Amino acid sequence: MQELLSSIYLFLKSGHVIFMVFWLAGLFMLPRQCIYMLDHLPGSPGEAKWATRMGKLRTIILTPSLIIVWVLGLSMAYGGGWFASGWLHAKLTLVLVLTGYHGWLVAQTKKMARGERPLSEKTLRMIGEVPGLLLVLIVLLVYLKPF
Repeated sequence: MQELLSSIYLFLKSGHVIFMVFWLAGLFMLPRQCIYMLDHLPGSPGEAKWATRMGKLRTIILTPSLIIVWVLGLSMAYGGGWFASGWLHAKLTLVLVLTGYHGWLVAQTKKMARGERPLSEKTLRMIGEVPGLLLVLIVLLVYLKPF
């Protein structure tokens, strides 16, 4: 199995990067959509429109991309025999944090779709930066492999 994964490494890597971009784009968009929803009263047609948009983003882009990123990333790590590498442990830790952020953000958008407003605009703007900060750290770990 490891030999097969090694032979298709570049395809795995390409898919991993493509779906990572989709996933991160969705994570950048979702807090922004929440901000737009704040302009609409609970139960209004505008709120319903944003709730639908956020639901589609979650089910069509975010969650499938998350799953594919994990499957392809773990396949590459297994095929490359990298599980003993310190940089991979650090990267996986950051990707776990990003996955937790994803889950937390999805929960917040579902609350908003029910008419709740758990987060302020200022908070949404601040948390919208989380994926970017994690992306910088993850990319540095992957390319520099410092340990």
